[in-house]
Amino acid sequence: MPSLQQPLLIVTDLDGSLLDHHTYRWDAAADWLAELQRHQVPVVLCSSKTAAEIAPLQKRLGLAGLPFIAENGALVQMSAERQVRIPPHSPDYDSLCQQLKALQATFRFKGFHDFSDPEVAAMTGLTESDSALARQRQASEVIVWRDDEEKLDAFRAALQQHQLQLTQGGRFWHVMPAGSGKGEALRWLLTQYDSAPATLGLGDGPNDAPMLDAVDYAVVIKGYSKTPVSLSRQDTQRIYATAHYGPAGWKEGLDYFLTQPD
Repeated sequence: MPSLQQPLLIVTDLDGSLLDHHTYRWDAAADWLAELQRHQVPVVLCSSKTAAEIAPLQKRLGLAGLPFIAENGALVQMSAERQVRIPPHSPDYDSLCQQLKALQATFRFKGFHDFSDPEVAAMTGLTESDSALARQRQASEVIVWRDDEEKLDAFRAALQQHQLQLTQGGRFWHVMPAGSGKGEALRWLLTQYDSAPATLGLGDGPNDAPMLDAVDYAVVIKGYSKTPVSLSRQDTQRIYATAHYGPAGWKEGLDYFLTQPD
């Protein structure tokens, strides 16, 4: 089992995991965040959110200055001055949106670039100012699928022709560069450490599966997605599925794997 006394890195999804799916609060996880900070255990946020969204949230969580993974793994923010695209040389946001615009002639969907801040706020429950941050995308696009589900496979094949891929999040679909993802981003991040720490990951959605497969210990938080979180790893003794949703499940997962000192 991992320990607070050994080199350890926590990697966590945000929406539906550390943050409540409906309220975006993290009250149930606050004591563990303080305990991890006391033991100098870094917590790396790994989210579909943009860097513009994560940076202020990271400060409010008491995690400022740590690396984080944004846009489902298409972007790693190492510091205020250094961003890394995964994979390197992937298309920028404007180029990606141009490719998607061509596909809208064949498939019915809309991206965040097609919506206004108030429209995104109505869909997500975010404030309009937070919705503006969610639309400050750099390496991937969030889409609302309005076509038949049977056409998703054809859409995936069309994206592959443009070196793009489709990933399902807890709330929306995400179009990303081929070869990107939370697992790929985490594996790249771990190469930046002189000696790799033990890793414990927490997530609730299908898009978290690659990250949960890449960590040493995985917490599958009970989620709202109709698609189950399916892991390819077989070491079931290192996987824990929670009974609770959101931050309560986050706390439950750390309670299971880490013995909190008195």
